[in-house]
Amino acid sequence: MDLLQKEHERAWKRMKAAKSINDVQATIDLLQKARDSIAADPTKASITLAKLQNPVKASFDATNESLKETHSSLNKYTKALDKLFKDRPLPSTEYDALSNSPSLVNRAIAMHLLREGQFSVASTFLDEISQAKSLAQPESDGSSTSSEDSASSLLDQIQSGRIREEFTTMYHILHELRENSNLLPAIQWARDHRAPLETRGSNLEFELCRLQFVWLFHGGRQPQYPPSSYGRRAALEYARQEFSSFIPRYLKEIQQLIAAMAFWPNLDESPYRHIFNNPTAWSEVAHSFTREFCSLLGLSADSPLYIAATAGAIALPTLLKLQTIMKAKRTEWTTQDELPVEIPLPRSYLFHSIFVCPVSKEQTTDQNPPMMMPCGHVIALESLQRISKGNKFKCPYCPSESHPKNARKVIF
Repeated sequence: MDLLQKEHERAWKRMKAAKSINDVQATIDLLQKARDSIAADPTKASITLAKLQNPVKASFDATNESLKETHSSLNKYTKALDKLFKDRPLPSTEYDALSNSPSLVNRAIAMHLLREGQFSVASTFLDEISQAKSLAQPESDGSSTSSEDSASSLLDQIQSGRIREEFTTMYHILHELRENSNLLPAIQWARDHRAPLETRGSNLEFELCRLQFVWLFHGGRQPQYPPSSYGRRAALEYARQEFSSFIPRYLKEIQQLIAAMAFWPNLDESPYRHIFNNPTAWSEVAHSFTREFCSLLGLSADSPLYIAATAGAIALPTLLKLQTIMKAKRTEWTTQDELPVEIPLPRSYLFHSIFVCPVSKEQTTDQNPPMMMPCGHVIALESLQRISKGNKFKCPYCPSESHPKNARKVIF
């Protein structure tokens, strides 16, 4: 891997140091100048072209010479790649669970592009999907799964522009936060969505206001200077205006912020240094904002496409080894919805916890998901349907009564 890294760095340095771009631009300038000269005086066209011959040839020669070094470094880099990653066939796609669900794949791609702020690319992608869908409409047999219908519905929402507008808002707020250290748009968004955020138990609004207090304390737009009396007064005035609504829930945190005022001459040695000198505070609050924004849209904070691709890259060596063993033993992988071996994924990539219904003693599946009743107890969908028979029923684990329509699907 070290050899590959060295070749990559060498190729990158040579490409950056290459003069080919400048040589090409010089050739373009020569041709442009000659064209303008001929346009101004057509009678001198032959003389102008004759004078142009040698400079253009010299420029082409310089460009080719520069490209030789670039090609040489790229060839060495390619050989290093081939040496490290042997040419091996990928696992068979015979059991591809998504081959019959193109809308799920299209939705993941479209949402990933929107999450990355690639709005024009996402728009082009969605237009192409719409055209392909309209062409394939007459050939459709009308059969589709519920997940496919859900994916198609979300694609329609994306095409309508609502979700694109939401992500445009999110990127504007994140740009202000990261590039301009401006928390005000994020704070205003959190206030506008205070009710659903509080329902989720989110503390995003207070996190943003606390960081605004710290930012003002450090001098606001002049952070290179040590905290001044103006900065402290501005922070204290901000606390008086904004923190009153947070007192019932965040009294201890507010007391810490105000008490830190007494330690301003030696804040680095105070008990509050982790609040006022946290180098990751801005990235953490940006991540919290992204998570809460996506959650209110009913989406995960991270791109499912990125997670799936990364998990697949981690699992690929194990699957390749499994394929080799199965081929040698002449066995087949017979389970489509389950991997035959354990894949050591990071903890943050584990989403589907195993849940066994306490009534039927069977493990839940996508077709038979866990359902939570209003009382908080969880059973499988089939057990719920069997107990209720579509009518009001009593929970098998407590005296509470509820209706099947009040049960909610649980995603672990």
